[in-house]
Amino acid sequence: MIDEASKILELLPYEEPFLFVDEISELDENHIKGSYSIKENEYYFRGHFKGKPVVPGVIITEIMAQIGLVSFGIGLLLKKSSDKEFNKEILPVFSNFHVEFVNSVGPGAKIEVESKKAFFRLGKLSCKVICTHGDIVIARGEMGGVITQ
Repeated sequence: MIDEASKILELLPYEEPFLFVDEISELDENHIKGSYSIKENEYYFRGHFKGKPVVPGVIITEIMAQIGLVSFGIGLLLKKSSDKEFNKEILPVFSNFHVEFVNSVGPGAKIEVESKKAFFRLGKLSCKVICTHGDIVIARGEMGGVITQ
């Protein structure tokens, strides 16, 4: 799993300051778990909100998508192909989502994301995703997208 997780991280089409995946801890044909630790100096905290920084919902959604959809999709593609067949040019297209925000989170939080596959066919991945901080649910919902190479 460690080799597979590092391969996924290498293939993600993001970089700082827009990379929101620190670790992939579990991956199989039906689910993925990963995490991202919110840094104290994240760019989006400037002015959001004065005196009480809160991670914006759009960033929570992006964290959920990068771990629960894109990382998962790359992992599923890796499982289906050999190293010789796998093209490193990954193009994720986020097609739909419905996310319910339950709690807020701020600087220093370790966000954990778990995604369970609803289906994956013809490059289209649909998942149920939950985002937590410890035992507290931050957001949950459904996401879909197309992972092409």
